[in-house]
Amino acid sequence: MLQRKKQRISRKFTDKSDLFDGLPEDLVISILSKLASSASSPSDFINILVTCKRLNRLALHPSVLSKAGSKALAVKARNWCDSAHHFLKHCINACNVEACYTLGMIQFYCLQNKGSGASLLAKAAIKSHAPALYSLGVIQFNGSGGSKNDKDLRAGVALCARAAFLGHVDALRELGHCLQDGYGVRQHIAEGRRLLIQANARELASSLNALVKRKPQQQHQRRLNYQHYSFKAGSGCPLLSDFGCNVPAPEVHPVNVFLKEWFESGRGALEQGLRLCSHKGCGRPETRAHEFRRCSVCGTVNYCSRGCQALDWKLRHKAECGPIERWLEEGGNGDDGGHGGVGEMEEVVEAEHFAI
Repeated sequence: MLQRKKQRISRKFTDKSDLFDGLPEDLVISILSKLASSASSPSDFINILVTCKRLNRLALHPSVLSKAGSKALAVKARNWCDSAHHFLKHCINACNVEACYTLGMIQFYCLQNKGSGASLLAKAAIKSHAPALYSLGVIQFNGSGGSKNDKDLRAGVALCARAAFLGHVDALRELGHCLQDGYGVRQHIAEGRRLLIQANARELASSLNALVKRKPQQQHQRRLNYQHYSFKAGSGCPLLSDFGCNVPAPEVHPVNVFLKEWFESGRGALEQGLRLCSHKGCGRPETRAHEFRRCSVCGTVNYCSRGCQALDWKLRHKAECGPIERWLEEGGNGDDGGHGGVGEMEEVVEAEHFAI
């Protein structure tokens, strides 16, 4: 008798319609859009696609794909495949600016498709995407994908100025160095120094906001990690040392992580004589020999931009740099536009002392 009752209840329950099927599509799309924009990894979003047919269909709706954030699009270099490529293209067709930037950087630097990559970066830049504006500025400063004569310093300054106006800290730092050095723009030392301090202040505010949002236990663990780093390296916090602040380094954009993993893992092979930017958070490779500026003191490190040089100087190179024999056999005076000599490293040091 008890068994019959259980069967009766079970049959009655299964006869009911699924409440999920009764939800309006616009409500589900709105929820999925929020998830796509706030996902902390691609798996957070991809898992939705394999849940059921309805979620798979709605998750690929243009309104959802257009909202996918940088972390939801942060594919690992080891996982790069045609499916990942097609997914980014779907997001681009849905007018996702972040996807334009991500695929543009991958095509320009990793897949050796300079024209298509630059076109996607320009598409994102037109829509006021600050990282795309800054990346195009770096390309203009170096003449990447072309020859030394393809450099356009004024265009690089203009792109960095636009990105800095939109709040991009690296672009603000780059613009400060350009003004201080008179590189691509009329020299204005006082204004350049002001922008460098402003970049450090924004970096400080961003790092403190990130600390506040962490749970107390995570903050404690982070403090332990930095105490260990300080003891081991003897240099305190790698960034923001202008103000003597022991705070975490800014989070690296997923695209830069992809570039670094792509070349360091061997999936992308650099041609002989080409090197990656020495700042570990960058990942940009040279597209021709001697494209990036080198440290004028030791000649062992090279940087795609003054911003990367300044950051890496505080991160590690300050403790490692030392004069050695000039790299004459490599043509050290050939491709830094007259601005990569001893004065460049001295300017970075000067900016550091001024901020302190």
